[in-house]
Amino acid sequence: MLALVLLLLCAASSVPTSAKGVAAGPQLNNNQLYKFSYTTEVLLDRARGSKEGDAGFRISSDVNVNLVWRDPSSKDDQLIQLAISNVRVEPVSQRSEKKNVLHGSTTESVLGKINMAALTKPFLLHLKNGKTKAFYSYRAEPVTIKNLKRGVASLLQCQLHGGKVVENDVSGRCTVQYQAAKGQVTRTKLLDTCKTSETGFTTHSKVLGVSRKSSSVTVFTLEDGFIRSAVAEEMHSLAVNAQRSVAAKVLSRQTLMLVGTEAGPLEAAGKDVAGVVKSIDGKLAAVGIVAERVKSKCKGCPSLFEHWQAEQTQLEPGSLSKSTAPRSFLALIQSIRKASKGEILKVLKSASKTSLPQVVDAVTSSQTSASLDAMLEFLNFTDAKGLVLQERFLYACGFASHPDERMLKALLDISKGKIGSTDIKESVVIIMGALVHKLCLKGNCNLPTVVQVKKMILEGPESTQAENEVQMYLLALKNSLLPEAIPILTKYAESEVGSYSTIALTALQRYNVDLITSEVKKTVNRVYHQNRRIYEKNVRAAAADVILSSNPSYMEVKNMLLSIGNLPHEMNKYMLSKIRDIVRFQLPASKVIGQAMKDMISHNYDRFAKVGSSSAYSGFMAQSADVTSTYSLDILYSGSGILRRSNMNIYGASKGAMLHGLQVAIEAQGLESLIAATPDEGEENLESFSGMSALLFDVQLRPVTFFKGYSDLMSKIFSMTGEPMNVVKGLILLSDHSEVIQLQSGLKAGAEFQGGLAIDISGGMEISLWYRESKTSVNNRGALVVAGNITVDMDFLRTGMEVSFETEVSLDFITTVQFSEYPFLVCMQMDKATFPISEYLSKYESLSSGKSVMSRKSKKKVVPGSEFPLHQENSDMCKKVFDSSW
Repeated sequence: MLALVLLLLCAASSVPTSAKGVAAGPQLNNNQLYKFSYTTEVLLDRARGSKEGDAGFRISSDVNVNLVWRDPSSKDDQLIQLAISNVRVEPVSQRSEKKNVLHGSTTESVLGKINMAALTKPFLLHLKNGKTKAFYSYRAEPVTIKNLKRGVASLLQCQLHGGKVVENDVSGRCTVQYQAAKGQVTRTKLLDTCKTSETGFTTHSKVLGVSRKSSSVTVFTLEDGFIRSAVAEEMHSLAVNAQRSVAAKVLSRQTLMLVGTEAGPLEAAGKDVAGVVKSIDGKLAAVGIVAERVKSKCKGCPSLFEHWQAEQTQLEPGSLSKSTAPRSFLALIQSIRKASKGEILKVLKSASKTSLPQVVDAVTSSQTSASLDAMLEFLNFTDAKGLVLQERFLYACGFASHPDERMLKALLDISKGKIGSTDIKESVVIIMGALVHKLCLKGNCNLPTVVQVKKMILEGPESTQAENEVQMYLLALKNSLLPEAIPILTKYAESEVGSYSTIALTALQRYNVDLITSEVKKTVNRVYHQNRRIYEKNVRAAAADVILSSNPSYMEVKNMLLSIGNLPHEMNKYMLSKIRDIVRFQLPASKVIGQAMKDMISHNYDRFAKVGSSSAYSGFMAQSADVTSTYSLDILYSGSGILRRSNMNIYGASKGAMLHGLQVAIEAQGLESLIAATPDEGEENLESFSGMSALLFDVQLRPVTFFKGYSDLMSKIFSMTGEPMNVVKGLILLSDHSEVIQLQSGLKAGAEFQGGLAIDISGGMEISLWYRESKTSVNNRGALVVAGNITVDMDFLRTGMEVSFETEVSLDFITTVQFSEYPFLVCMQMDKATFPISEYLSKYESLSSGKSVMSRKSKKKVVPGSEFPLHQENSDMCKKVFDSSW
């Protein structure tokens, strides 16, 4: 008996709700016309609002709804007709005549006769159990009009019981949560689950990326089994993570209110929906409820060449330190993305010699098929004279916000062909490593070209005996951050060649701590403690950095502390300074260091009272709710007082993500003969050398050599002008986010957020044998523009807003060393010049007739310059240096 009862209960639960007499969705009465008023409005503003009010518009109309056909076997299977009439378009808020783009216009003059006629043509919706089965309209209708109709139809889709379901509507295929109460149903759409045919892209870095908050809620009130009202509100807020003042919001509202009912047309006869639709109008077709793509048409927009002519002066080298340069750069990228290969080549061929490198930056950063084809045709990699343009192209590829396999394939093909410059050959391979990393981050590690390049750079170090080529492959692996590269880098960390060891160790430091195995730690500790061979000081210092940044154990830290006192003189001081800096700045290793320092054998006066000029220091550059920026300066000298390694780093952290914004390392070796000094242990036979290596926005660039060899050194000393050597110069696309937001009303909002940086990093080293003084300098100049733009374009009416932030900055790091006596005097200076900050807000509305209105507001301030604080010893030393100079 119990089994029979259970069987009956299961059978009852499997019967559709509607079959048991309870409606699954709203049901229309036969022969009745439902008269609704409908409004939809879209508002654009800053995320936190503004005094000027919203930009946007409201469309109002009457909507008549009636039942056309119902399946005799199921009351929840209905074919419904909707007819829009009495359409009105008006501003979303009260405005003066001067600021009202619609003033003096009629609805028909705004929409146009074709759009108006299409919008007022009836259309059909097939609902089954409250869900859309089909949407019928006319294929020839303008896409914008069909999407508006879909927006109205989607408000009739509703299920009367609670639960989570996946359903199709104008927004796409989305997961929806229903909550049902007496006479009311609330529909919450989980917008991050919606799948549409619209595609976009965003920057791979979370620090430089864009975050979005979205919500969509519709509240239905029901009466006599059908909808009395439907009120929907949808909000999308976008902000740049590192500068959240660059934020914009789009708010969409829909209201469908039942005004009354009256006698309506009779229900049509027919066996199925398809037959009934055909009998009503043979031209009606099932066109799908999901919104179609809208191809925007720009009337009166300048061509790419015309745009370039207008922006050309802003991209000359003399303007690169001004914020107008990155602003013009971003605007040019938008034009290039819409242009053909031929149009792009026309601009490249017409640009002046001085502005051409900046055009190359813009064309490459556009990252379209046409722009890549144009660059590959324009550049001749067999010609060594084209080094500057070729390297600008390669660096722009390395900084690409959303590279694809085709870009990597292009670089691979270049590397296999004839290349006129050795420097370019190295840059091609190094940048390929960066592209592999970005493609793997997007889950594209198994693409054929990526697999091919991975194989090339992983096998590269063992495939050649040439020192520069081994370094090239190691730098590519450093950029790639491939887990498979860790054993290779670990092997080269113990190399007899100092440059190999340094690259390998600095590469290992970039990996996630979880990937640093016990075997890697053993190797790095062997290098630091010189268990197998003698290493140069800068190699041991790099090994120490890896140990201290990889969750060191108590014994690792204790052994490192015990080594202090037995190291070369200046390295003793460097390691002391490094340990103290970690504790003072509360870096991750500070806790275990604090525990190890409780042991008086490893932490005592004899060890911690070592003197010298080498140092390590970290500090905050800026702290805000959006981003925290820190800097570190590490200086290691040889025992004779000549710079051995200078390392400056700038990091940015936002929303739990970290960005290595800048690293500039200057190395020098083999210079002791200049002052008749004795080299340190392990550095007796080093060739005279000085160079600079830069890592910018997580991308390692090709190192630059100041001089190599004694003869080159002497010629440089006697020809030194004091002018720094350029390391990186150009325009970089920092942030790049593009998406189409499909609103439930049927409207589409296009969102574009971009950040452009004009940068000039240079460095130099001067040595005066007469005054026994050396000076190294790293000069950073930059202008930054970050802009966010949201536009709703309906062809006949366009509204939008742009919020932007811009600044111009200068940061200099200068080290002066006087080695006429010991201990020698060292002064480090890190200066930030006074810089302006400007914020802009623009709102605009325009009609297809050409009439437009725009409002623009700005806010500006000046941040005074300052010298970043370093340790007290440095301040005391600088005073002595400048007193003696005076």
